[in-house]
Amino acid sequence: MAQQLNLLGNGQIIPTPLHQEMERSYLEYAMSVIVGRALPDVRDGLKPVHRRILYAMYELGLTPDRPYRKCARVVGDVLGKYHPHGDQSVYDALVRLVQSFSTRYPLLDGHGNFGSVDNDPPAAMRYTETRLAPVAFEAMLTEIGEATVNFSSNFDNSQTEPVVLPVQLPILLLNGCSGIAVGMATNIPPHNLGEIVNSLIALIDRPTISDEKLWELVPGPDFPTGGEIVEIKGIQDAYRTGRGSIKMRGIANIERISTGKKRRREKKAIVITELPYQVNKAGWIEKTADLVNQGRIEGISDIRDESDRSGMRVVIELKKDATAQKVLHQLYRQTALQSNFGTIMLALVDNKPVQLPLRNVLEEFLKFREVTLTRQYSNELEEASQRQHLVEGLLLALNKIDEVIEILRHAPDGTTAKIRLQEELDLSPNQGDSILAMPMRRLTGLEKQKLETELAELQQSIDNLNKVLNDRNELMKALKKELRSLKRKFGDERRTRIKDVIVDESVKQLPTAKKSSSKKKDPKKDPALIVSPTLTFERSPEAVLQVTDAGCIYWQNPDTDLQGNTAPKKGEDFLRHQEKIGDRDKLIVIADSGRAYPLPIEEVPSSLESTELPAVELLSSAAQREAKGTVAHFFLPENYRDLDLVFLTEKGIIKRLASTELDALGNRGLVLVKLKDKDTLQYFSFAAEGQEVVIATTGGRILRLPVNDAQIPIMGRNAQGNRVMRLRLKESLVGFDAVKPQNSLAVITQQGFGKRIAVNSLRLGNRGDIGTQAIQFSNKEDLLAGIISTTDKENIMLTTSSDRRLVLPVESLKLAEKNSPGDKIGNLKTDEIITGIYPFV
Repeated sequence: MAQQLNLLGNGQIIPTPLHQEMERSYLEYAMSVIVGRALPDVRDGLKPVHRRILYAMYELGLTPDRPYRKCARVVGDVLGKYHPHGDQSVYDALVRLVQSFSTRYPLLDGHGNFGSVDNDPPAAMRYTETRLAPVAFEAMLTEIGEATVNFSSNFDNSQTEPVVLPVQLPILLLNGCSGIAVGMATNIPPHNLGEIVNSLIALIDRPTISDEKLWELVPGPDFPTGGEIVEIKGIQDAYRTGRGSIKMRGIANIERISTGKKRRREKKAIVITELPYQVNKAGWIEKTADLVNQGRIEGISDIRDESDRSGMRVVIELKKDATAQKVLHQLYRQTALQSNFGTIMLALVDNKPVQLPLRNVLEEFLKFREVTLTRQYSNELEEASQRQHLVEGLLLALNKIDEVIEILRHAPDGTTAKIRLQEELDLSPNQGDSILAMPMRRLTGLEKQKLETELAELQQSIDNLNKVLNDRNELMKALKKELRSLKRKFGDERRTRIKDVIVDESVKQLPTAKKSSSKKKDPKKDPALIVSPTLTFERSPEAVLQVTDAGCIYWQNPDTDLQGNTAPKKGEDFLRHQEKIGDRDKLIVIADSGRAYPLPIEEVPSSLESTELPAVELLSSAAQREAKGTVAHFFLPENYRDLDLVFLTEKGIIKRLASTELDALGNRGLVLVKLKDKDTLQYFSFAAEGQEVVIATTGGRILRLPVNDAQIPIMGRNAQGNRVMRLRLKESLVGFDAVKPQNSLAVITQQGFGKRIAVNSLRLGNRGDIGTQAIQFSNKEDLLAGIISTTDKENIMLTTSSDRRLVLPVESLKLAEKNSPGDKIGNLKTDEIITGIYPFV
């Protein structure tokens, strides 16, 4: 009979309650997944699989200047050396590091098919090739080594791998990260490199900088696919707490496109050029088409994808009676054209998952970078000191070459020679070894000079390293210098626009198909009836038309905070004109080619749109071509029959046109001024008989001219007009305005001098005169930047050559005589000049 096993004997079996063992085992498994797979390290921003891919490629020598290598070879090395998991998981991670639409700053450079934004799968790893991208090699791997970061054994203890890469940029924020662990997840959006570097430098200079100031430097995520963020609150929540929902939209433009076999017909169309991050283009088009077929989105006649290598272009043709804005908002509500990015800034800090606000992520990176820099400089100091020690020994031997040769001649072996060198020349063992290994060519005078030069350079390097290591301020200066260098090398423009719009959060049910049954549906079960916030886009009778300096137009209801009450920042567009729309149904657009075009008010977007549209893009295709792509002026026709239109061209041709000529304005446009070659319409104004106009030149001359038949006669539409004043060599026009004698003018020079002068202090001249010198320049190289009537204006805005915007109170400009140079205004930077003067709307 077989002997029965004693399962409980010899103390080898320890009774354990099942619930305790399950709890312990589950926690161990959960932490293993959290630390070893799913969450990135806050220091280098990488998961273990990404870190291992980059390090394996570094070991293979796949630098940016080397040929591509098959991805299968890379995957094989990663699996065999560091990552004992499935090959497909490694390849998927590698592919994502290559895709420019998935990763803001791709860390790998790929050759072959790595998928597309249409969710096309990449080719098999045996077909694709890859190598390190410059940003990965230079900003993540150049300092790799045990002297800089810690290394640990791999899974079979056959070799070591870095615990973290010595990154020089916060990759966690630059490329973001997403991952699902056990009981937790992370979803960090990508950011712009230049903005992140600016915030790091600000945090180094001012550790107590407020969150609000930090958010000005990092206004929001910057997704690789562009798009637009339409609410600031979600960004602020994410940056303040580490968790928030960021509302994204694609970029949509309203165009008129030619259709039909001979392209004679035109249709309105919505053209999508950018989609929100991680939206599958092909899937989105299919979903939109299904909603159109079901009747849930109305007004669309056709959808087609015209994307090519030059960029994305999805054309949505509209039916004849469809309103583009309403269709666009249906797309926002019911499709992924507007979607949310759920931000969870969760990362490993000391191998523990922590939810981090933006400030903490930046601070953790700076702590890590300070440690790695200290280790790097300490290692460089040690190596330099060791080399200095050896060079000193070599120079000592060269200075006592006869004694060295005598010792070597009589020594029976190398060991004895080394001992005698140490004893007689007072050398260290390392110096003795270096002298014995010294080749005969080192005995020449040139070699001695090289050693002396090297010794001086080593001493200088050691002094610099000691200075950096002993003074934290110097270390921080070195860190800032490094960050600025990387910004110059790898920084680029922001792709994602940020615009804060007001969202109506009232619950509304989405429209259903026209032919739907009368049976009541359950919104919880029918995805077409999902309750969603909608945007308010109905225009009230009190709506205001807004025109910006960049030629963009939109309307805004009065219950929305109108823009313009604060000075725009550097590089921002600003308002040039505001006017109440009332019951008017069209806007008249005047191009600088001298033609006018009607634009229906219904085609003008609201301020809640994804972006303000340049007026030229709202015109028909033919009108866009004739307008030469530039729109100079806008106005809403109301009581214009009481006034005449006065035009002034770049070359100084003036013309007055009866406003009744606009009665002939049709969709094909109307010639208002016939221009000569290379001349453009520069200024436009309304003026009545008996009023006056003033014209200014860069030389500081102003011509005051009455509006009458003798000086500015009314002409027909095809007339060219008359030359208004003589311009000197290199002089040009910089101002034109309709005024009354009791008005005053603000006169501003390029170098920042300004004053006000009374209009009636200027001599009333005739057409063809040279005008009156209205200002005496303090500097002969100064020029007039512009003039503007200051009547009923509290502030005016100045633009500068540095793309800055300066708001100037009118009362700060003193009323002065013509021969006065004016007072210095504002603080201009070196070589900065004022380029324009505008009303502050």
